[in-house]
Amino acid sequence: MSGTTQAFGGGSRTGPALRVSTQAATIADLAPAVIDVAPVVQDGRCLIEVHAAGVNMSDVKAALGQMPHAVWPRTPGRDYAGVVVQGPAHLMGRQVWGSSGELGIRRDGTHARYVSVAVEEVRDKPSTITLDEAGAVGVPFVTAFEGLQEAGGVKPTDVVLVLGGNGKVGQAAIQLAAAAGARVFAAVRRAEPYAGFACADVAMIDASQQDIAAVVREHTGGHGADIVYNTMGSPYFAAGNDAMAMGGRQIFISTLDRAVPFDIFRFYRGRHRFIGVDSLGLSGVAVAGMLEAMKPGFESGKLKPFPVLPSAVFSLAQAREAYAAVLASARDRIVLRPGSA
Repeated sequence: MSGTTQAFGGGSRTGPALRVSTQAATIADLAPAVIDVAPVVQDGRCLIEVHAAGVNMSDVKAALGQMPHAVWPRTPGRDYAGVVVQGPAHLMGRQVWGSSGELGIRRDGTHARYVSVAVEEVRDKPSTITLDEAGAVGVPFVTAFEGLQEAGGVKPTDVVLVLGGNGKVGQAAIQLAAAAGARVFAAVRRAEPYAGFACADVAMIDASQQDIAAVVREHTGGHGADIVYNTMGSPYFAAGNDAMAMGGRQIFISTLDRAVPFDIFRFYRGRHRFIGVDSLGLSGVAVAGMLEAMKPGFESGKLKPFPVLPSAVFSLAQAREAYAAVLASARDRIVLRPGSA
């Protein structure tokens, strides 16, 4: 019967969870409590014991009151990897991964020992990666995947330019584009090598010294970029437009300034398209489909998870330190292990 509580797999469980009761003005004011919670599992849902949960900028911003649709009080966290401990018999004990735009924002999330998700959201993690790594894939890869899909997908004949290529979403977009066989360029704010993995060469552009569009056009015979994945928004808006090929698409996921100069004539004469992506609008079921689509890439080695370094792993009691690291734009992927002391 819909709405009834079930205790699959033998009894209820209680475990620690972060609780953010009110928004904080600054990260120094943030004081999430660690409390014991006994999750309720209803028909059609599973209980996941969370082994690893990535910490995203959206988690931190929600805790600081910068997400107007975030509910209070709640447990933050959107990404997870763990083991099914309550649910239908065929799912029990499976190592799974997931993410959602609702978790940690509109309902209790993954920065807890246990999280409840719909059966339809449950997907086995790739066999080739650890639970720590699977818990850190989430939002960056989902955001990158969604943007590229909304842009029509990546073809082997495409030229893809990623603006902000050493950020986590940037690295994920580069991986996905390279795995699809595209020619990939990446722009960064200063001279530095590509920080991530890619199964093909990535041409790096130093935005402080080079004209991004000129470099792309020079090396593509004047063609330009079929897809521009702009992870920064306004700082790269003009360069992204200059680099776009005829019929090119530019994807936006963030910005510093909301208003930018816009040449309508050039836009329609170039047959360009702008695509906005907000992963907070994605349901757990939608994300499950995306993770399932990326799973063969991880298992074949064409895609690789972000490294999870021991120094970037925190317990729930260290959550404020973990959130502070993300807010400070840590290069490492930050992960919480809810079961650690």
